[in-house]
Amino acid sequence: MDDLISLDQALDGSRKEVREWYNHINPPLASFLSLFDFDRRYLIGQGVSVWDKEGTEYYDFLGGYGSLNLGHNHPKVAEALSKVSAEPKILQATLSPLAAALAKNLSTVAPGKLDVCFFCNSGAEAVEAALKTARAATKRRAFVSTEGSFHGKTMGALSVSGRRKYRDPFEPLLADCLRIPYGDAAALDQALSAGDVAAFIVEPIQGEGGVIIPPDGYLRDAEKLCRKYGALLIVDEVQTGMGRTGKLFAFEHEEIEPDIITLAKSLGGGCMPIGCMMSTRDVWNSVYGTVNNCLLHTSTFMNNTMACAAGIASLEVILEENLIEAARAKGDYFLEKLKELEAKHPMIKEVRGRGLMIGLEFYQPAKGWFDKLSAGLVNKLSSEYFADMMSVELLGSCRVITAYTLNNPNVIRLQPPLIVGYEQLDYVADAIDRVCEKYKSFWGMTLKTGKSVIGSLFKK
Repeated sequence: MDDLISLDQALDGSRKEVREWYNHINPPLASFLSLFDFDRRYLIGQGVSVWDKEGTEYYDFLGGYGSLNLGHNHPKVAEALSKVSAEPKILQATLSPLAAALAKNLSTVAPGKLDVCFFCNSGAEAVEAALKTARAATKRRAFVSTEGSFHGKTMGALSVSGRRKYRDPFEPLLADCLRIPYGDAAALDQALSAGDVAAFIVEPIQGEGGVIIPPDGYLRDAEKLCRKYGALLIVDEVQTGMGRTGKLFAFEHEEIEPDIITLAKSLGGGCMPIGCMMSTRDVWNSVYGTVNNCLLHTSTFMNNTMACAAGIASLEVILEENLIEAARAKGDYFLEKLKELEAKHPMIKEVRGRGLMIGLEFYQPAKGWFDKLSAGLVNKLSSEYFADMMSVELLGSCRVITAYTLNNPNVIRLQPPLIVGYEQLDYVADAIDRVCEKYKSFWGMTLKTGKSVIGSLFKK
């Protein structure tokens, strides 16, 4: 027992100790984060801010990849968790009043015929449930998804995700999965026309693809084509849902009626992991509508007390504090300020987003003599790490936490909590302006980051 690390020791662990312990989790990740000084120890999180061991405040504009719509440790979510502290947390031999209430609440606020919920632990699990349900409901095997998409890293979710980097090491994945260009209704028409597709799964805005917004009317066209060919429409709202884009669900911008949606991330109020597959009653009953079939898809931790309490509180906060409208208004304000930076700084290729889901894409350096001299290494590094270098600089000199998008590493995501203040938006816009003004190009940023990495190595 003397060799075991106690909770108190873990809470008080130094950066060096934590890096050593990470040898039992993911050593390369620990080395990478440490190299860029991203292994800082944060002790307090409240609202938009976190504080490190030295008491330095940072603005969190990464937002848990869309998990922190309410910010860190929202008091109403904390209160909800406290209220259920003495209750059984996992007890499947009865009905859960909290799961039932959360499902009823979601069915009340969801548009269209979405009515029945399956609760699990993550977005990827919700996607797995959606894919299984679609196959069983339609008696078809094939799925259509889009290039650049991200639906999770479990086998089924990965099979319909868009970036080969994450798929190739695990082939063969699910058979009969076709990826088509995002936003291309004609390609979707052709893909569905064979009549063997169980479902088209799509993000209303591609998050990890680089915050890509489809053409107006694309989701409406997708709905019509799915109806025409008998495929189900699955809308992945894991990152876009719960008010992030200025609507409770992002598909509401086009007023469509999906057959299935997936939720997770901010459904747990930034405190608990919870995922949800929500379907129409017709779809649900076609698969799970009898006593014989009702347990075809389950999970040990489904409907657990803590997660459902957090979900109930999270939805209440979003509606009571009018965070949906806040996301729209603050997003419009922030986008306008960032668009001014796009016009000012040549290194910024494009600013795009909706609500408080925003991406900044950076230009890669031209393929000139230095890139040839390095056998293409310069452009490879810029495409994979330039946005990461920008994140390093924003963290180190401006105390702003950001990160790049997984499927498009040349894009920085800005997804602050919906409770963010206008003065905090101003500060971050000014911080990006100062960093771009200071380095002006890929080369200046590369030299600066290289020096920081070397300095970091010597300090550690």
